[in-house]
Amino acid sequence: MEASVRFYRDVLGMELLYGGPHGVFSSLRTSDADSPILNLEQGRPTKDWGRMIFHVADVDSSWNYLTERGFQPEKPQDASWGERYFHLHDPDGHELSFARPL
Repeated sequence: MEASVRFYRDVLGMELLYGGPHGVFSSLRTSDADSPILNLEQGRPTKDWGRMIFHVADVDSSWNYLTERGFQPEKPQDASWGERYFHLHDPDGHELSFARPL
């Protein structure tokens, strides 16, 4: 929980709504109050949850930001469906996508 809360709150800037680094359950969301809430629960991680997509203002700046902080996201690329994006795994191994329409 500690690594996940730190990642989502301190690195991605999500707002902690409930719980925290030492809790067994935490809820976070992006600064947009209409955004879905991400719930984290202490326990055995699963990778069967799909992918969370963050729409960002600038994909390359987001990639640089994460790389400068020691993360190793995939390199940004342009997709045939009209987005520029890259992927990164969170501390529990869940795939995240950072994207912006071209």
